[in-house]
Amino acid sequence: MTDNYKNTAYIYSKNPDDTQALGHKIGNLSLPGDLILMTGELGAGKTCFTQGVLNGVGSLEHVRSPTFVLVMEYNGRIPLYHADLYRISQTAELESIGIEEYFHSDGICVVEWADRFESIFQLDHLAIKIDWDEEGPSSNKRRIQLTSKGSRHAKLINDVIDSESHKTI
Repeated sequence: MTDNYKNTAYIYSKNPDDTQALGHKIGNLSLPGDLILMTGELGAGKTCFTQGVLNGVGSLEHVRSPTFVLVMEYNGRIPLYHADLYRISQTAELESIGIEEYFHSDGICVVEWADRFESIFQLDHLAIKIDWDEEGPSSNKRRIQLTSKGSRHAKLINDVIDSESHKTI
């Protein structure tokens, strides 16, 4: 039951290190089968956040943008599958890369540009929206919105905001 949990939280990041630290916390708390759907403008920090998630699952690998290979796989305490849908324009293309298999896998699936395919949002997930703060793209400051669909991800948000290392409203 999600009534005891926050379904949305806003976290403010002062710089890329803060953004990665938030990703690290989420990666550390994530479980096999978790789906993280990311949105935000080009250059907002989605890949930076994903680097933190990867470090949070215990991997020392460096995140490479999967724009040209579409899905990158990394090993940690649990696998991390990092998909980038920026170049995908049709559902048939999405199906051809077998994206559904990653959603129900033994690892965490992080999807950048998830808003290009609204049907993905029907699944239980943690949505991460990264926006520039009021200073705009020239600033390193970000406003990060965490929204859950499903009790598992609502608990994940609650666990993140209970952490003293992040300022939320």
